[in-house]
Parts: sequence; C-alpha cells; structure tokens
Amino acid sequence: MKIILSFVLLLSPMLQSAAQQSALKKQIAVNARSVKTLTVDDLQFKDLNKNGQLDVYEDWRKSASVRAKDLVSQMTLEEKAGAMMHGTLRTGGQMGAIGAGASYDLEANRKAITDGKVNSFITRLQTAPQILAEQNNKLQELAEASRLGIPLTISTDPRHHFQYVLGASSGGNGFSQWPETLGFGALGDAKLMQRFGEIARQEYRAVGIHMALSPQADLGTEPRWSRITGTFGEDAQLVKRMVQAYIIGFQNGATGINKDSVITVVKHWVGYGAQPEGFDGHSAFGKYNVFPKNNFAYHIIPFTGAFAANVAGVMPTYPIPRDVTLNGKKLEQVGAGFSQQLLTDELRGRYKFNGVIVSDWAITNDCTGPCVDGLPPGQTPTPAHIGMPWGVEYLTRAERFIKGVNAGLDQFGGTEDSRILVEAVKAGKLTEARLAESAYRIMLQKIQQGLFENPYVDAAQAASIAGSVAFVKEALDAQSRSLVLLENKNKTLPLSSKIKKLYLYKINPQVAQEYGFTVVPKPEDADLALVRAETPFERLHPNYFFGARQHEGDLSFKDGNADYEAIKAANAKVPTVVTIYLDRPAILTNVKDKIAALLGNFGVSDAALFDVLTGKVAPQGKLPFELPSSMAEVKAQAEDTPHDTKTPLYNFGYGLTYERAAVSRR
Repeated sequence: MKIILSFVLLLSPMLQSAAQQSALKKQIAVNARSVKTLTVDDLQFKDLNKNGQLDVYEDWRKSASVRAKDLVSQMTLEEKAGAMMHGTLRTGGQMGAIGAGASYDLEANRKAITDGKVNSFITRLQTAPQILAEQNNKLQELAEASRLGIPLTISTDPRHHFQYVLGASSGGNGFSQWPETLGFGALGDAKLMQRFGEIARQEYRAVGIHMALSPQADLGTEPRWSRITGTFGEDAQLVKRMVQAYIIGFQNGATGINKDSVITVVKHWVGYGAQPEGFDGHSAFGKYNVFPKNNFAYHIIPFTGAFAANVAGVMPTYPIPRDVTLNGKKLEQVGAGFSQQLLTDELRGRYKFNGVIVSDWAITNDCTGPCVDGLPPGQTPTPAHIGMPWGVEYLTRAERFIKGVNAGLDQFGGTEDSRILVEAVKAGKLTEARLAESAYRIMLQKIQQGLFENPYVDAAQAASIAGSVAFVKEALDAQSRSLVLLENKNKTLPLSSKIKKLYLYKINPQVAQEYGFTVVPKPEDADLALVRAETPFERLHPNYFFGARQHEGDLSFKDGNADYEAIKAANAKVPTVVTIYLDRPAILTNVKDKIAALLGNFGVSDAALFDVLTGKVAPQGKLPFELPSSMAEVKAQAEDTPHDTKTPLYNFGYGLTYERAAVSRR
C-alpha cells in the first residue's frame, strides 16, 4: 500500500501538469480583421504588432497582469500618452466635434487612433443597435491596424432612461427603457438594480460598448440641483446599496473585470450634489460646492458601496469643495481632478482603489469670455464655449495636464491632445514611468475584457439582444412599480370599471384606447381627466452652453405654467388624476388640493402608466427624497444635508399602495 501511495504522490504533479496543459490548449475565440493570426502549439493568436512572432501580450494563455506589463514595455512614450486620453468619437454634421450624430466620421477618428495614439473614446452616436454595432466594428478595425493593435475601449453616458441632456446622458435608440435611477432609488430593491445592470451590460456589449460612465453616487441633498435625476436620491445608505448593486450587475460580479464585464465609472468623487442654489458645476457660476453643515463625509458614504463591488473606474467631480477640512487639512481649492488629497491620499490611499481614474470632460480647457460671462442675449452657446478648469484657471493647459497627472489622474476626458504629456516628459516635468503606471491600468482592463482577442460584435445579433422583447417587458414593469402614489382620494385608483371616458393631457390617445377607454376632447365630456406634468423649472442661465439645457431655479407651480393651467382647467370640470415627472423635488402644495389622485414618476411610458391606473401593477415606489412645502423652506435648507426642510409636504420614504392607504417609511 505504501508503494502504491508513493507512486501516486510521485505521479500527481505529472497529472496536474498534464491537466494544466490541457486547459491551456483550449482555444478561445479569436477574431482578426486587420492583422494575421499565428498558429502556435496548434492554437490561434493574433499577431497584433505584425512581427510574425507570438509576443507575451498577444498570448491569451498568460495572466492579464503579465500581458499588460509586456505591452506597456513595448509602448512608446507617445503611445503611453495617447492611452491617457479619453477622446470623443467624431460624427459628421454640425455637432460632429462632440459626437452627436447618426454615423461616425471614420477619417477624423482614424487620425485620433493612428496619429494621436488614442484608444479610449466616448460614443454619443444615436442610431439603431445593429448600425451602432457595425459602426463600432469599423473603428475596431482601424485600431487593430495600429502599430500594436491596441483595441478601443468605447464608453457611453447612460442610454437606458428617459431624460437626455447632452453631456450627461444619451438617447436609447433601441435599448430597453427603464425609469431614471431615481426610480430605482424609489423602489430600493437591490436585486432589481443588479438585474438592470445585467441587462444593460448585455445590451452594451452586444453593440460594442465596453464602459459605462455611470453610476452617479452623488447625493441629491440640494433640491434645486439640475442633476438629481441621475442620482438614486438624497439618503447616503440608500444610494450606497443601489450603487453597489448597479456595479455588480454591469461588471458581471463583485470580483473585478472579466470578459463579459462592462467597466463602470462611479462618479463624481466627491460632494457634487451640494451645489449652492443648485447651480451646476458644468458652468462657471457653479464651480464651488458648499458644506454649511460640515457634511462632506456624508457624501463619501455612497462611494464605499462602489469600492465594495470592486468598481473599475472613478470620475472626480468638477466643483471645488469650498473650505472643507479633511483629516485635519484644508482641501486645496481646486476641482477634484486636480486634487492630490482627494485622488492619491484618499482614493488610492485610504480606500485602496487600484482602478482607472478618468477625469470629467474638458477640465484642461480654458474658460474665458463667454464661458465665464455667458454670451450676449440672442446668441447660441456652442461646444467651443465649454471649459471647466476650476481652481486652476490661472495655469496653462500644459500645467493643468501636469497637475492632473501628479494629482493621480490616469485619463483625461474629452481630449485627444496627447502631445502635451509627451512634451511634459521631454521637458522633465513628468516621468515616462508615471505615464506607464496609468497605461498599465488601462491596458489591464482591456485585456481582462478580452478585447485583444475579439473586440468585434455580431451586428445582426445586436439587433436581437438590445431592446429584446424580454428586456423591454422587465423594463416596463420596473417603470410601473417605481411610481410613487402620493394621494389617492376616495380610492380613485385603480380606476373602476365605471370610468369609460377620459380627457388626456400629454398622453397618447392610442394607448388609452388600447386599454379600453374612450378619449374625449374636452374635460367636461369625460368621466375623469388624466394629466401629465413636469416639475417646474427656470432657465436662469440661457446664455451658457449647459445653462441653456439644465433645469434650475423655482420648483413650485405658478399661474401661467402650462401644466398647472391644464391641471386647474381639468379639475374645474371633472375628477383629475395627475402624474408628475420628478426630475427634481417638485413643490406640490397648490396641486395637492386640485387632484383626485397624484402619482410621482421618474420616467414612465404611457403603457406603464396605464398598467398602474388600471390596477394591473400596483405602485410600489417610496420617495427617494422629500418633497418640500415651499420655496422659502428650500432656500432655508442646507445644501449638504438630506431631508432637512422644516415642514416637508411629503417626507423621504413616503408612498401609498393600493393594498393599504398607509404611509410607508424605509
């Protein structure tokens, strides 16, 4: 027996080695279009650097870290600098420079890829999934033909929701449509949040998108802020749970990046939501955020959920945290993208983040003239007037790049101007080794996603995955369930069978008819009126590029507001059900007494709305922020503090159900 056992022990390393060799010989999918393939040990590899030999970085049997180190060792200074740019994929037409359009300008993008050595880009292409996939494949062919064949990482702003604001979100064009992230905050369901991430991940990868410039871990503690709609609300613990689940869904698990992942970039590190008067940090008038109650640490809490999920990317915020002291030291009065304290000391040091830090867009641009003061009345702002170098306006562009790298940035968003980093290294102001650190992090993630072997997608299959019937059905159900029932007088909802005739405002008559209702042209002829309304807003800065697009100012309904006039007119004739799109916390004090039922929504299609009205689906949402009772109380609250108005009309966590007319708090 001892002899047999000894023989087995002697043989086991040999058996293990054979098993390992067998596993290594299992061919993975390799797709080459611009380069040749190599056959080594009866296996196929791409000859990405066209030297006729199998290099370590081309060998998919090697570990991702070993491959990335080899690749970076072969990269020139220019290629390392190019990798640190996160450019914009150009399209044709007037808005081509910021990528808004239906097809890419291949020649312009070829120059950025081959001449600028850039291999990370945002896409803002608005087209059907199959066409988007085809267009992305063409770009990957250009990248594969470059000296080292480094594939592109293609990123996007959110595409799965309702509100589209250039520079913050993109149109869906064929993707499943879900409620805004506020709707997920209203549901508070981490499993649903993760499921959304899993579906969005499949849709993105199907069209050749590899990186989500999301989620927002910002807190909507200032009710007037124009970007609350992209958050999960104002409560740090709620947002932390949602952020963590979102990342797990998109990245295909909580252990880091793998071949089926979409990289997530959590943003905006840190404190973005505490904007004075809600004025946004995209513009010079919003370049500071403020913490009157010293709640800066509270705004860090949601990001810890991202770190627990091994988030792959972090995007620093634009604004300067005014007069904040952290760890006994006052923060340098610069935007977070230039702050060594926030990026190196906190993010890398305290929170051990080892992924890619990519700046928000255009932080190295100048901001002078119209960028600071706005254009004269009647003139239209253009992308040429965009720049957010907050706190470093006095520096040259080159000095801003150098400061950003020294602070801890790996990539600069919205630029392809890699020559500045090259010149900085040659002038001795940066080291090539420092650029190599960032290039390594970026290349590592590309390898982990399997892009070096196959960056291409099946365009025909993209059309069947993105916006599939099953995904659309799940999205529609989430839209319905995320509605918050604020008022339901005399149990108006769900609608009884006696309700036959409807008067509609901002609702598709065809959808109502499909649910068995007759649509009438005047409220007095109806059994019930159904009105869609939006949270009121002002355009306080129409002569700024972003100010012209963002919702600012007053949140209350006033005479003359078209939606408010529609509510009053309908209510004067017939019981009225109103649904309010809560992209910010509306003040409903003078609406509450004019309705039979009141529903808050965070993006809902007419069909999803009628599913709730008819009782097919019960509303389950709870307010992810409180709804103030007056603008006076909004002005008196602290920008950095959650649910702190004196006498809110509806508290955080409020929401009725059809089963029981009781307030439910988280």
